[in-house]
Amino acid sequence: MYVSAASAWEAAIKLALGRLRLQDPFASLVEGSGFQELPITFSHAGQLLALPRHHADPFDRMLVAQAQVESLTLVTHDDQLTPYQVSIAWV
Repeated sequence: MYVSAASAWEAAIKLALGRLRLQDPFASLVEGSGFQELPITFSHAGQLLALPRHHADPFDRMLVAQAQVESLTLVTHDDQLTPYQVSIAWV
């Protein structure tokens, strides 16, 4: 199981804005949970360009692109991602 670098980037922005608080660094929490880091690659960026604009959030769109390229299941509660052709596990 993976956690995208896009999620770390979004968390860093929210931490800087004071909209998120973590007891430990994001990377430590991910590693401690047994997840692996999923970097953003040129293939992911290329897939992002091919996505229809069903969703405006750039982080969520990158997660969709990564899930498509890597054949992964996206874990989300965001029903706006339903129109994308990607496997989704709802939380």
